[in-house]
Amino acid sequence: MAEQKESSQSSELPPPPPLYLEVTCASTGKVRRFAPGTKAGFALTLMNNKLDIGAPLALYIQAVKFGEEPISFGPTSVLLSYGHGWNLQTVLDSQRGNKKREGPQELNTGVKRQVSEPTITHLYIGKIVIAFLFIFLLGGIFTVALENLPRLMLFINSSL
Repeated sequence: MAEQKESSQSSELPPPPPLYLEVTCASTGKVRRFAPGTKAGFALTLMNNKLDIGAPLALYIQAVKFGEEPISFGPTSVLLSYGHGWNLQTVLDSQRGNKKREGPQELNTGVKRQVSEPTITHLYIGKIVIAFLFIFLLGGIFTVALENLPRLMLFINSSL
């Protein structure tokens, strides 16, 4: 009889919390694991930093389940597992659709990704060369004008 009570009590206990939470990155499809209690902003920063150049950045993390409304996590929210069928995944900027952006993006956690493009191009060098030519031309014009200023002053005084 005592064994039946223990077995019924053990079946009524909720399952232990998971040792980690899995978040699926929508950009790469990779699953990243995080400790329980991890803030969503921290997890998002780590995931965005591991993306390849050109991959779309994740804006926020949400819990999704087929047939249910998604649950979004803000940057300071703690990641939670909502149980069987719920999956954590990132939401990309391209998934937001064609909505106009107005004001600052509050969903972005401040992660800025620098795209490495060649900074020195032929056009850039050409613009620098043209700028130097204009500087020397302007300097030459002022030099000639200042050298001829005394003669010009004499000419103006003699004509008056």
